[in-house]
Order: sequence, then C-alpha cells, then structure tokens
Amino acid sequence: MTIDRRAFVTGLAAAAAPSFAYAQGARTAAPISAFGIDAATLGVRAGSPDDQTPVLQRAIDQAAAARAPLALAPGVYRASDLALPAGAQITGIRGATRLVSSRGRPLFVAPQADQVTLAGLVLDGGGLRLPQGLGLVSLMNGRGVKIMDCAIMGAGGHGIHLEGIAGEITGTTVSGAADVAIISRDAKGLTIARNIVREAGNNGIQILREVAGEDGTMVLDNRIEKIRNDSGGSGQFGNAVNAHRAAQVIVRGNRIHDCAFSAVRGNSASGIEIIGNACSALGEVALYSEFSFEGAVIANNTVDGAEVGVSVANFNEGGRIAVVQGNIFRNLSPHHNKDGHGIGIYVEADTAVTGNVVENASFAGVIAGWGRYLRDVTITGNVVRSADIGVGVSVVPGAGGAIIANNMISGSRRGAILGMDHIAVVTEDLAKDGAARYAQLAITGNRVN
Repeated sequence: MTIDRRAFVTGLAAAAAPSFAYAQGARTAAPISAFGIDAATLGVRAGSPDDQTPVLQRAIDQAAAARAPLALAPGVYRASDLALPAGAQITGIRGATRLVSSRGRPLFVAPQADQVTLAGLVLDGGGLRLPQGLGLVSLMNGRGVKIMDCAIMGAGGHGIHLEGIAGEITGTTVSGAADVAIISRDAKGLTIARNIVREAGNNGIQILREVAGEDGTMVLDNRIEKIRNDSGGSGQFGNAVNAHRAAQVIVRGNRIHDCAFSAVRGNSASGIEIIGNACSALGEVALYSEFSFEGAVIANNTVDGAEVGVSVANFNEGGRIAVVQGNIFRNLSPHHNKDGHGIGIYVEADTAVTGNVVENASFAGVIAGWGRYLRDVTITGNVVRSADIGVGVSVVPGAGGAIIANNMISGSRRGAILGMDHIAVVTEDLAKDGAARYAQLAITGNRVN
C-alpha cells in the first residue's frame, strides 16, 4: 500500500496532539520569565526514565498558546511524535538538553510550522529506523522557521525533513543520518548556513522541487564530510549538496570532503551558483551542472581529488549557458575504471571557460563537446599542467564553434590541443598544425611547453 507522505505527517501530528483546549483552559498559567516558561513548572522532568510525550505535549501547547518559549533544563527527555503548533518555541542548554526518540518515531512534527523555533537541543534518534521519507524533525508549510545551535544525531531516516518551508538552519550539527542529513522540498526561502553535516547515508543537503522552478535556497559556509551512497544509483545519492529542479540555488563557501559522488550536483537546476567551495576526496564529478538547465556560475572553487573537476553537460537535454571561471582543479583520475574520466573541465554549450588552473589530470585538462553536442564555447586564459591531453575539442560533423586562445599548456603527453570524436583522438596536435581543416574552430595565441 502506498502511503502519501504529506497525509502521513499530518496524521502523526493529529494523533500526537492532545486537545489544544488544555492550554487555553488551564486554571493556573505557568510563570513566564525572560527565558520563557520553565518546563519543570508544567510537570516535565529531566532525567526521568519514563516516556514524557504526554506531559511534554501539554507543555508545548500551553507555551505556544502563551506565545512564550518552552525552556527545557539540562537532562534527558524520552519522547516521540511531539506535535508543534504554529509559534512553538523549544529551547534548551546547548549540548546538555537531550531529547531521545523513545520508539523509532520522529521527535518533532509540524504540519503548519509558521514561526516554529528549535534552539540549543540535542535530538537523538538512537539509530532506530524512522518511517520512510520522514526525518527526526519533520516540518511542513511554515515561514519564519528557525533551527539553531542544535545537534541532531542517529536519525534512522532523514535528520531534518522540510516541505514548503521559509526560514533558516544555522549552527547545527547533523550526524549519522541513515538517509539524507537535511532534505528540503519546495522551499519558500530557506537558508542553510554554518552547520556541520557528517556521516550521512545518502546525501548531505538535498534541495528538491516537485516541478522545476524558483527555489532560491542558500547553502552557505557549511562543513560537509563523509557522505555515503547507501541507496546506489548513478548520482542521485552520495553528494554533499544536491539540487534537483530547484532554480536560483546558491552554494557558497562550503568545506566539502570525502563524498561517494559529487561535492555539488545541480540536476535541472537553472541559475545555480557554485562559488568559493573547497572540495576534496570526491568519488565522481566534483562540481556538476547537468540535464535541462539554463545558466550556471561555477567560480573560485578548489577541487583536489575527483574523477572530473567540473562537468557542464547534457546539451542534448537542453543544458546550456555557463561560466567556469577562476577555479583550481587538481589530481583528477578514474576511480571506477570509466573511460574518459580523469578530466579537469568538461563543457558542451554556450559556456565561457576562463582563468582556471588544472593540474595532474590523467586524461585531459579541458574537454569541449561530446560528438555533435558542442556550441559556442570559449576556452581562454587557462593554465593546464601535466595532463595526457591539454585541451580536447569535438570535431565531428555537426559540432559547433569553439575558441581556444591564450592558454598556457604545459607537459601534455599526447598533445596540447587535439580534435576528438567523443572519447577518441582523431587529429594531430592542432596547437602545432593549426585548425584550418575545421572552420568552426579558432585556435590562437596558446603557449605550449
């Protein structure tokens, strides 16, 4: 039987929440301090061996009704399926207030998550398997959401699962998630900044839309490492950051290390900006813009260790328009014995490649085009060192134009500039012999050592 995820989350909250009238009808209001309402005054007990879901739920509802934070003292609280009404604020002492999932269920769910805040909490899933598609924190349909200074560990599914959310996740560590550490669907204005994401089973941060369109999520200054690919596939999983159908996403200033596939993978993600990320030890293409996209800026990144430094691909699917500028790509070599890998920069259509440095690429520093899928590419002012092929360019019938000018190409073992038929070399070195045979090419001013 197929279970609709949205209906399931709503059902969880309805089942978990007692009557909201409890908060409104309580005879004695809990005292509110500058820090909010002390949960202990509402019967919540730190360190209790009992499941405190009912008493915690009543406290959450009463604090939300009073428009006050619910303050949890240091200690362990065992609970699950806590429903957060709009405006709920749960605060703890960072590193000391721990909520433990008591039976392999989400700790917090919110079908209408406007102005929900979680701060200073340790949320521990204990590795218990969660219902498919849910996170230890599952929030839907909300603006002004904040998750800050939390630690989310041992989620037996996603760590944080968001749908239709505007808000921010900051200063939070998500570790040991069995599936995706942070997953967002159909965001309305989301910032994910200055977090630590490590040891996730599939993706680190995943940004999805049901239908391709404006998303605008910003992924800034995070540390992401040790991302596996437990679910298999050809690149859907195993990425530090994965944007699918999400337009105008910015991925900037992140430190990314040790991922099964890519550091940043944009799939049908128009207008993606991948800027200033430091990436190492990647299992496939480090920086990827693929399938039906228009517009990608990939600039000022460093990549040390991958099969391919950057790929701007799938002109056959409508993928076009990119700038690849000012990057450093080093130590590119096959990991899975795939033909053609060991490439610094690969591009196809309507793309400027300028001011990059590629060093130690086992196959090629730069490749432009795949068969007839080449159009309007410039490769200018780059440095290519110690590659088997300096620059390879498609020369098959139907391939479009390219300018290869003013590059420094040093130590190319097979040739500095070679004409290609897909993966096969089909010309002598065009840096020496010129490109007179190929009217679509302009090759000039390159320095070859």
